Amino acid sequence: MIYFKLPFDEKLYTTDQHSDKNSITFHSFDNKQELQCSGNSIETTPEKFNEIIISSRDLTKDNTHYTAETKEEYLEKLKQVIEVIKENKLPKLVLSRRKIYRDFNDVDLKESFKNLCSSYPNAFRYLLLQGENSWMGAFSEVLGKFNKNTHQFETMSLAGTLPVAESWSEKEIEEQKPVTFYIQNILKNYSENIKISETYDHITGNIKHLRTDFKAEIKPQDLDLIIQELHPTPAVCGIPKDFCRENIQKFEKFPRELYAGYIKIETDEFIQYFVNLRCAKLYKDAVHLFVGGGITAQSSPQKEWTETELKSEAVLKNLVIS
Repeated sequence: MIYFKLPFDEKLYTTDQHSDKNSITFHSFDNKQELQCSGNSIETTPEKFNEIIISSRDLTKDNTHYTAETKEEYLEKLKQVIEVIKENKLPKLVLSRRKIYRDFNDVDLKESFKNLCSSYPNAFRYLLLQGENSWMGAFSEVLGKFNKNTHQFETMSLAGTLPVAESWSEKEIEEQKPVTFYIQNILKNYSENIKISETYDHITGNIKHLRTDFKAEIKPQDLDLIIQELHPTPAVCGIPKDFCRENIQKFEKFPRELYAGYIKIETDEFIQYFVNLRCAKLYKDAVHLFVGGGITAQSSPQKEWTETELKSEAVLKNLVIS
C-alpha cells in the first residue's frame, strides 16, 4: 500500500493494485534492493484515505537490535572522515546516521502523513506500508524527470544545508559546486543542448539548500544509462563516487537500505525519479530516522551534528504520537 503527493501538487495518489504493471519502484542506495508497488498510479480522494484503517500496531516489530550512535561517537567518526578527506584531497564525502525513536505507544500514520504533506508542499511525500518495508518521507531532490513526448530530461544539483536565517559560507558553496560539475559532465555525453540555471536557494521547512537546475534533450533509450550514472549523486555519496562509497560502508554503523536510494514513478506522460532523503523506516515499536550531511575538509563536526539534528525534524516533528 502506498499513498503519495508530487511536488507542488496536492492531489493524493495511490495504486490500483489490479494491474501487473509496477508504476512505482523503490531502489536502495546500493542498488541491491528493489521494492515494487504493483498497479497503476491513480488519483484518490482525502475522503477515501480517511476511510482506510491503518495502524502502527499492525507494522512489524523492530528486531534489528540497532542502537543509535551517541553524539560523542558521531563527532569522533566525523573527525576520522575529515582526515580521510584531507589525506585524499576529496571534494566531499557524505556521512549518515540513524536516529532511533522508541518512546511511544502508537503512531497515527494517517495524521502523521497529512502533517508531512502540509509541512512540505514543494516535496515528494509518501507513506509506504509493505510489511517490514514500511517507510514515510518528504524530500525535494529530483534525480531525474523525463517527458515521454518531448524527450526533455530535467535534473538538479542540490547540496549545502543551513538553517533558513543563516548566510551561506564558503563551505556550503564549495560543497555544491562539484555536484553541479558532476551532473554537467554526465549530461554532456548524452545531449548537445544543456540548459543550466543560476544557483539559487531551495527552502524546505526549516532549512535551505543551494540548487542548480539542468534541462537537456536526450534519447529515450539513454534514460536508464543516465540514471545509473547519476546515482548515487555526490549529494548523497561524494566524489569520487566509488572511493566514497567504499568509505561509507567502512565508516557508517548501519546499512542505508532505501535511504539515499531513489524512487521511480511512471505515468503515461512522465518518468520521474526522486532521491529518498528525509525519510524514516516505520516499525510497531520504533521509528528509524535517516539523516546525513556532506562532509568537506572545512567541515565542523559540531555543526554537522547540528545539521543532522535539524534534518531529523523533517519527519519527527510531524509524527502524531501517543
